[in-house]
Amino acid sequence: MTPFTTLKGLVAPLDAQHVDTDQIIPKQFLKRVERTGFGQFLFFDWRFKSDGKTVDPDFEPNQARYQGASVLLTRENFGCGSSREHAPWAILEYGFRCIIAPSFADIFYNNCFKNGILPVVLPADEVGKLFGELRATPGYQLAIDLPNQTVTTPAGRAIKFDVNAFRKHCLTNGLDDIGLTLQHESKITAYEKALAAR
Repeated sequence: MTPFTTLKGLVAPLDAQHVDTDQIIPKQFLKRVERTGFGQFLFFDWRFKSDGKTVDPDFEPNQARYQGASVLLTRENFGCGSSREHAPWAILEYGFRCIIAPSFADIFYNNCFKNGILPVVLPADEVGKLFGELRATPGYQLAIDLPNQTVTTPAGRAIKFDVNAFRKHCLTNGLDDIGLTLQHESKITAYEKALAAR
């Protein structure tokens, strides 16, 4: 897993509450057995018109000014619905490394950390301010600093956020569940050898 320490990136807005995992990655695209290939289908029903091919200009993140964004700004309860891990896979492959919202669904929140995405919880009024600044400022970027737990605006305003110390350690060191297990590889190997000898 790619470590996350700091990121300065373009921000894209998704001004919607209760965005569920079926909107993040619709069920018809869950047939792949690999963890890749899902980014192209992110927000598919919103990004494209009913023909599934024509980009919908009314979907705000489709605007040219937001292309290449690595930070997604959205509203409360993002990632609700089913527990599919395909949702963070699609978000990451599309190019987002950080999501900022007032709240997240618990399972989605946990899955983000396990897949190299930083979900940042900020108060709703702060998120509202960021939406206003974003729309008023073409090329709007935020600087995300995980070690210092800050989001810094172009004007230099630093907003603190909380994050669990263990999750922070794992993400800054690029450790998913497998990586955590492999930290004990020598002990596991020694146990297996002892078990075989017995």
